[in-house]
Amino acid sequence: MSYFIDRRANAKNKSAVNRQRFLDRYRTHIKRSVEEAVNRRSITDMERGENVSIPSRDISEPIFQHGTGGKRTIVTPGNKEFVEGDRLHRPGGGGGGGGAGEGGASNQGEGMDEFAFSLTREEFLDFVFDGLELPHLQRKQLADMEETRPVRAGIAREGVPARINIVRSMREAHARRIAMRAPIRRALREAQQALEEEERKDSVLRNPSRIAELKAEIERLEKRLEAVPFIDTYDLRYNNLVDQPQPSNKAVMFCVMDVSGSMTQAHKDIAKRFFLLLYLFLERNYEKVELVFVRHHTAAKEVDEDEFFYSRETGGTIVSSALSLVDEIITDRYPPGEWNLYVAQASDGDNWDDDSTTCRSLLLDSLMQKLQYFTYVEITPHAHQALWEEYETVAAEFPSRFAMRQIVEGGDIFPVFRELFRRRAEA
Repeated sequence: MSYFIDRRANAKNKSAVNRQRFLDRYRTHIKRSVEEAVNRRSITDMERGENVSIPSRDISEPIFQHGTGGKRTIVTPGNKEFVEGDRLHRPGGGGGGGGAGEGGASNQGEGMDEFAFSLTREEFLDFVFDGLELPHLQRKQLADMEETRPVRAGIAREGVPARINIVRSMREAHARRIAMRAPIRRALREAQQALEEEERKDSVLRNPSRIAELKAEIERLEKRLEAVPFIDTYDLRYNNLVDQPQPSNKAVMFCVMDVSGSMTQAHKDIAKRFFLLLYLFLERNYEKVELVFVRHHTAAKEVDEDEFFYSRETGGTIVSSALSLVDEIITDRYPPGEWNLYVAQASDGDNWDDDSTTCRSLLLDSLMQKLQYFTYVEITPHAHQALWEEYETVAAEFPSRFAMRQIVEGGDIFPVFRELFRRRAEA
């Protein structure tokens, strides 16, 4: 098992490890506070941190303490002082009324406020989008060479020190030393044998000059053996890595918003907050997700981010114009074999006569065969109209890839968003 220790210096009087342990322990309470904060925030105020409070009773922990000391009187079986029916005096001390912070007023005792602390922007967004994902995200074909991963491709003689293969390098060095020292060792043994034979001869037959010559040769050969390096740059071997293209998980999200006259300013604000949540979620959690913004009334138009959120254009309502434009954009720019396609639509449900049937036909005959997931949120406190009823037909045909929810007020935005994009168990 590997252990990773974070040794980065913490700021003064702070502990990153303890803070993370605290966030994990009280995750349920913090998520509840974060959800309340999201529901009351404005569009432009979504990315800052948040002050979170936890009731004191929820952070209490068991502790060891000394028991009551001194002489105590207790009732035990077989005692001679108390009999059945006797009244026992309540022990003094330790009582008192409830303190402040427990939900009731009291003229005695003390209490403690709720425990409050601040979440950073990163921590706040982590809690906002915890447990969310794009449903049915798949790896597509090799659309380009941008997404690659290094894979082992044998051994190379050149490389960077970080990729050195120790075992292969030592093996090469050992083989080189054997090859280089073998002839030297053989010559050394021959010289030593010749020296021994020369020294075993009688003093009359012994040749002093020959002995001196052999000793010099032995010394020279021994120095040559010592001069053979243990490892040389020639021995170094490196792990060779090549970039292998990977199937792409690129995705595109179509944000379709109704800006017709039936959409009041309150409805548009709710729709903008929903799409802003979606925008932050995609930007934070996915690197290769493109967003296409489509606004529509009687006609649909692809717009940029600023115009999508802040334009004041309005008109009648023909929802099929937006779906037709999305289909055209997919055909022109986003082949389904290379992209994961998603659509998020927000409307009040009001639509032109008979256009709802056209929307159903567009979805069933063309769009749903290309999309990974389609979400529709209807922003209205009133009864559903024809568009919702036609979409129910589509939802029955594609139960796992078509989702529709109703938003009545601003407080419904975050729960609906989490329901639409919650992490689902793999089938």
